[in-house]
Amino acid sequence: MEKGTISPVYLRLRKQVKLPIGAPVRLGDIARILADPRYEKELLGLIMDRPEYSDGNLIVIDMLQVIACILRKFPSLKVEVLGEPHVLVEMITREKKPSISLFVLVWLLLFFGAGLTIMNFHADVSMPEVQVRIVEMITGERDEHPYLFQLAYSVGLGLGMIIFFNHLFKKKWNEEPTPLEVEMYLYQENLNQYVIAEEYEKMRRSEAPGEEKRH
Repeated sequence: MEKGTISPVYLRLRKQVKLPIGAPVRLGDIARILADPRYEKELLGLIMDRPEYSDGNLIVIDMLQVIACILRKFPSLKVEVLGEPHVLVEMITREKKPSISLFVLVWLLLFFGAGLTIMNFHADVSMPEVQVRIVEMITGERDEHPYLFQLAYSVGLGLGMIIFFNHLFKKKWNEEPTPLEVEMYLYQENLNQYVIAEEYEKMRRSEAPGEEKRH
């Protein structure tokens, strides 16, 4: 490339990344870049931030912060921005092995809790009487204890829940997200937006005294 020619750098920030706590945040961790091969390696290793424990486990890095850092190191580059205006960095600790006893305890609580919920619902809507009436309509005879019908109903209820949630242990029937996964995704999106808004508000408050002095 001729001397004096401005080299473009195409930059797309990731939406959210996870890094080990205490590690520096490099450009290659938070963004995808397309640049002249002479600059690409140095750009990917460029340190954006060195978070400390006092900063918390969630950090927002703004696009303007990234551009300023790049231009300080490479003034001749022209940064072309694509995608997200900021990235949320989550600093995580090393994962611990799950506790088998805690897993069993939670599983039992969920199992019996769900069972009691279904039983209470059936009691509220008089399900036993409804089942007796349905069997009477089908067979023409009244049976106060239609065990065969109740067994089929119980199996069908379980299969219906498996199909609805599209999940059995680690097995999924297709790539369609389950209702629980969709709700978790929406919850995470809302949480991220809240954290980002709070971080921007902190940045605004920290910059306010300096602005007042300039005026």
